[in-house]
Amino acid sequence: MNTGQMLITIAALMLLSLVILRVNNSFFSTSSVMLDTKFGVLAVSFATSIIEEANSKSFDNATDTTSISSIESLTAITSLGPETGEVYSNFNDFDDFNGYSRSTAGDATFQSAVFNASCQVRYISPSNPSAEATSKTWHKRITVTVTSPSMADTIKLYSIFSYWYFR
Repeated sequence: MNTGQMLITIAALMLLSLVILRVNNSFFSTSSVMLDTKFGVLAVSFATSIIEEANSKSFDNATDTTSISSIESLTAITSLGPETGEVYSNFNDFDDFNGYSRSTAGDATFQSAVFNASCQVRYISPSNPSAEATSKTWHKRITVTVTSPSMADTIKLYSIFSYWYFR
């Protein structure tokens, strides 16, 4: 092998090395995006399950067993959350989820990552659902925030629950 053939061989090996590095970099980027997407879908699913559970409850403690027609009967803004002695398994109304948090640590259905969810329930104005109301209304919004050390972003889901009284 002469010097020219040696230089061509070295150049070919360098080119092959660059191609291999680019392919590995592409595989790593694709895997990273796939994991972010997977964790995002799991986080949205986790938050949605909490929202669905909250929506399955009564609008307010006052509407748990009977219908009401007076807004004054509703829970005070400062008292949103579980009533005294009430724990998660016994939540009976939507605003009991205010201040509620849950983690998937130790949950066998979430083996790939640990997610932490926190909930906030507020009265909202019907004319501006993104703003908290300063007085009781017939509408409440739950905000579920999900974080995870495995995710780069935070997931926030909102749901509005309204009480309708029909005569």
